[in-house]
Amino acid sequence: MLGGHVLVPVLVLCLLLPCAGQHHWEEAERIMTTTPVIDGHNDLPWQLLKRFNNQLGLPEANLKLLNSTHTNIPKLRRGHVGGQFWSAYVPCDTQNKDAVKRTLEQIDVVHRMCELYPETFACVVDSAGIQQAFQRKKVASLIGVEGGHSIDSSLGVLRTFYRLGVRYMTLTHSCNTPWADNWLVDTGDEPPLHHGLSPFGKTVVEEMNRLGMIVDLAHVSVETMKVVLNFSKAPVIFSHSSAYSLCPHRRNVPDDVLRMVASTDSLVMVNFYNAYVTCGDTATLANVADHMDHVKKVAGAQSVGFGGDYDGVTGLPTGLEDVSTYPALVAELLARNWTEEEVKAALAENLLRVFRKVEEVKMSLQGMAAHEKPITFEELEGTCRTRYGYGNGAGTARLPPAALVLVLALLHSLLS
Repeated sequence: MLGGHVLVPVLVLCLLLPCAGQHHWEEAERIMTTTPVIDGHNDLPWQLLKRFNNQLGLPEANLKLLNSTHTNIPKLRRGHVGGQFWSAYVPCDTQNKDAVKRTLEQIDVVHRMCELYPETFACVVDSAGIQQAFQRKKVASLIGVEGGHSIDSSLGVLRTFYRLGVRYMTLTHSCNTPWADNWLVDTGDEPPLHHGLSPFGKTVVEEMNRLGMIVDLAHVSVETMKVVLNFSKAPVIFSHSSAYSLCPHRRNVPDDVLRMVASTDSLVMVNFYNAYVTCGDTATLANVADHMDHVKKVAGAQSVGFGGDYDGVTGLPTGLEDVSTYPALVAELLARNWTEEEVKAALAENLLRVFRKVEEVKMSLQGMAAHEKPITFEELEGTCRTRYGYGNGAGTARLPPAALVLVLALLHSLLS
């Protein structure tokens, strides 16, 4: 039996530890009341397509009641989500097919979310709009196109997406485009085609800088990361990526790139997906905090953000099961001696800083005309393309050599 002089300190310790945790939770709630989180990537629109074919009026698609997804309106409120980049994502198998149409439908569903739930969502297109939504206690809703295949190698489509409210584009998803290399190049599963970016790929980045569209480097190869960080006139983001040093998955950001992120005033919004957090099937909230600590250590507190990837992944850490759990992660950061200023920066201020800088670059390029030179027809892929503008009539992009020989032989026979 413990003596009384031993029991008292033990009881005090047992009481103090829960109190400390409660204090951090209360501090997280207080901070997030005025500085709610801006998350870099949420795939709820993809769930709305898969489950309901984007029919938001169906009773089972009611975002106030829908509970089988990581995201719904009550969860967003509990999680103090003040800004969200909703992903307009379509898979790589739409490339050279119906990617543009499918992406337009996903852009449309975000706008209809704002129309159907105006008391919750405010579709905004700039940093000022985010702050206004904060003041009105609404979720500032922005659109990010997840994958350069969505523009079908067209600068005109890129500009049209911007006019429709798209404010970032991920240069690739998990497939190369005719102008940019994706992360599977680094695993050897896909060949490197462009040394990061082709000349047309650099034109895409230049046009995004001119428009004021944020360049997103989640999903790209390491060489693409480095080329863009050296080339872009504006800071960039990784909308949902974690630290390679802690989990050596090629979707994550290596330390040398993190140092480039710091030197360009760019941003890594840490992903919560188990496979990118622990490189395994399971993870915990503390493991995600480790990634945030690492990005902070290597690149600085000004380079850290939140990019949960909710509703786009199948395995999430214990403690971060849905969008209601952001305060728990903030409490963990506070327990790790992050200052209130550092927490506020990661929650929202870092993203707002990057966005404002992107807008400043846009203003500095106001006198520049739109980039008009299209990608060459030979660089395009797919078997169902017309040649309008490239020459007379219709044709097929990138004919294979055997087919090209056959066409030349037929032409020779016709002309002889």
